[in-house]
Amino acid sequence: MPMTPLKTVAMAVGSGAADQSITTDTGLPARRATPRATSPSSRLRFGWSWRWLWAWPFPLAVLALWQLSATLGWVPEQVLPPPAAVFKVFSEMLVSGELWDNLRISMVRVFAGFGIGLALGLLLGGAMGLSPTFRDYVFPLFKAFSQVPVIGWLPLLILLVGIDEGLKFLLIAKAALVPVAINTCQGIQSVPNRFVEVARVYGFTRWQMLRKVVFPAATAPIWNGVRYGLTHAWLALVVVELLASSEGIGFLIVYGRQLFQLDVVLAAVLAVGIVGFVLDKLLASTEAWLLRWRKPGL
Repeated sequence: MPMTPLKTVAMAVGSGAADQSITTDTGLPARRATPRATSPSSRLRFGWSWRWLWAWPFPLAVLALWQLSATLGWVPEQVLPPPAAVFKVFSEMLVSGELWDNLRISMVRVFAGFGIGLALGLLLGGAMGLSPTFRDYVFPLFKAFSQVPVIGWLPLLILLVGIDEGLKFLLIAKAALVPVAINTCQGIQSVPNRFVEVARVYGFTRWQMLRKVVFPAATAPIWNGVRYGLTHAWLALVVVELLASSEGIGFLIVYGRQLFQLDVVLAAVLAVGIVGFVLDKLLASTEAWLLRWRKPGL
């Protein structure tokens, strides 16, 4: 795999200490201890197997307790339907297409709002991270803005833009913007100074410094902000659809509650959890691909 500029800078930083020879009292070079090689594939298989084993007991225990509560009648079925009824409704909604139609509408909303929040968050966070003066002026106001929850902006935005799709896009964008901007700013600020100093020795221009050193070194925290931003956007979507929507996955929850069909409510909640989990796993896999050049300990 070709060596990235950031890895070259990092190796140059550590070369001063690495090139020093270690000698014993006799004046002969000391033999360096080499760690025992471990098969990555076997370590990965062992780690994943144990992770999956430890991940199953708790959800299975919750499912068993839920089924036991329905069987023994601890909670009325009108309040807490049994798992079989919820899964039956879930499958029926999938087959009929009702769940897919509402999920499609929700996904369009969340990706549109998330795209707006992502673009603004990267620009704002990058400006705050690269310019201390800009950060001193903007960050206090931005911090106060971020403390207001999404639902707190709902009455004002309803008066400004109504209850159409624009309202949903703005609220979802706000939810995504905050973690993206904060993590981008912190990621740029956390770039080691020695990387920048070595890049200056190599004669990098400002654009080369940003493209080859700063942004690659800040990729991990920036991507964490993207993951958190998408998670917050998905949660904000559900809240917005619960309060101001006539379609979407959040509307299904409200619809089921109004008709006192708790199996529909739980089926929609199950769909929300599955989609959120899948989106987070996709972003985690993308993060691993983006950072594939990094080695442990570098």
